[in-house]
Amino acid sequence: MSFLRDILSTIIGFFIAMAVMFGLFFIFFALAAAAGEDVVQVKKDSVLELNLNKSMMDRVRDPIPIEELLSIESDVLGLDDVMLAIEHAMTDPKIKGISLRAEGLGAGFAQAEELREQLQEFKETGKFIYSYGDYYGQRQYHLNSVADSVFINPQGYMEFRGLMAEILYLKKIQEKSGIKMEVIRHGKYKSAVEPFLEENMSEANREQLSELLHAIWNKMVTDIGESRGLSADELNSIAENLGARNSELAVGTNMVDGKIYYDQYVTRLKTASGKENDDALHEVSLTDYVKYVKTRRSGKGTKNRIAVVYAQGEIVYGEGNEKRIGQGTMAKALREAREDGDVKAVVVRINSPGGSSLASELIWREMELTKEKKPLIVSIGNYGASGGYYIACGADLIVAQPTTITGSIGVFGAMPNFSEIAERIGVNAEQVATHRQSIGYTPFEPLTDKFRVEVTEIIENIYSTFVQRVADGRDMTFAEVDNIAQGRLWAGTDALKLGLVDELGSLKVALARAAEAAEIETYKIEEFPDIDKDLIEVLNESSPFPLSKTKQQMFREDLGDEVYETLMTIKRLSQQQG
Repeated sequence: MSFLRDILSTIIGFFIAMAVMFGLFFIFFALAAAAGEDVVQVKKDSVLELNLNKSMMDRVRDPIPIEELLSIESDVLGLDDVMLAIEHAMTDPKIKGISLRAEGLGAGFAQAEELREQLQEFKETGKFIYSYGDYYGQRQYHLNSVADSVFINPQGYMEFRGLMAEILYLKKIQEKSGIKMEVIRHGKYKSAVEPFLEENMSEANREQLSELLHAIWNKMVTDIGESRGLSADELNSIAENLGARNSELAVGTNMVDGKIYYDQYVTRLKTASGKENDDALHEVSLTDYVKYVKTRRSGKGTKNRIAVVYAQGEIVYGEGNEKRIGQGTMAKALREAREDGDVKAVVVRINSPGGSSLASELIWREMELTKEKKPLIVSIGNYGASGGYYIACGADLIVAQPTTITGSIGVFGAMPNFSEIAERIGVNAEQVATHRQSIGYTPFEPLTDKFRVEVTEIIENIYSTFVQRVADGRDMTFAEVDNIAQGRLWAGTDALKLGLVDELGSLKVALARAAEAAEIETYKIEEFPDIDKDLIEVLNESSPFPLSKTKQQMFREDLGDEVYETLMTIKRLSQQQG
């Protein structure tokens, strides 16, 4: 029986292997056939459908062929792809205009500002931009207001009431629960850990948040006012009185041009693109148009390259990936860029709230080595704060948007402590050690004065190094930097006045400055690091079948983005090393 069972299992295994091989050959030939076809056609008098109702990163990887074959779409947009599509559409004779849908825009303020500037350039070519929304949030309306005509669903609503920030303070719940965070910091404005220390918002934190919100709001009001022909006083009055809260009021205050249904909007698009009402509207989606543009980009011409190194996400000690900045990946990317003879300048695009001080120092060193060989320009997106500014401060030139959040030159350490709850529930931790200093810190014992002194010394040393790095990079004295540091956040407009950045503008501006520094007129962009993934990784992460979804994907869907990100922040704080 054992012999027959072995024979049977061998036969079954053979047929399974043949089936797998047949499947792989089928996929291979299907992909090969698809690669030989021009799968995206853009017709004459087309409208580019700019649907931005997704979250956004500065850069996302291109889909691999099997994802395209299976119609697996990413739930994240790459700002670089959107900017590329708009830029190409400016001179594409087949594109008559843009239809903008961004009521669910997941971009930050600075990213939205870059998009808005690119769309403004598109308008200046004489082509049209129409916008439609079932509703408009404030950040979303700020972007959509750039359109020639803005329309809203008759039953839609608009949120235009001013900006607000809310922080939950956890000191009392720590006392009640017996679980607390032990925090040591340098910088009275280092507000990330304030909720663990206080019951109420400090005056220092209230001051910095108020100034940040007003800086961002003033920029939004300026942009919207220029596009809609409204004064700052009129817009502030609308916000104060909720004067655009529904479609009727939004039309009456000139915030939108009409309240119409989507089919009526399509009719207007037809008219704007030179079509009769009975004609079909030729729309090309953002995804298809990006694919169309990339297949037509020539690799010929100038050998000159400008490297764009993307640093997006939290800074962590280790390798890093598409969504986290690690010194391993960054060091490799910067090294490749500075050693490539065709690369004449390097632009580092930063979008980071900070993270590991050690990883930041290691990346800073690689930036210094790069600067010795080639012009090094930094472009900061939504935020380049704390460690994000640490890695930026030594660049030859720093470019940021008016709404960029930067600075936060300060340091903190946070350690979870369970000693109180352990005592309440009858848990007693006992230690055995070889030396007097062996124990150091354990979360099951109260923080000792001796260990607090030890950590404070480390924090102060890191802070001093951080301030000195900024002073050296920005040609300032230690005292000058210390005066504007202390963990304080600054909007890009204020950072420019203080000398923390050199110029206000987008990644496009940073590229122009890099070309000037390298003394080249024509160039191609080469992106780093390599974020492509293999077939197994993609199927693991992006499979449409629920059973193969990752634990993180299921948690995110069940809890929602905001709750999920809050939980992940707490998890990262509790797992930090060093």
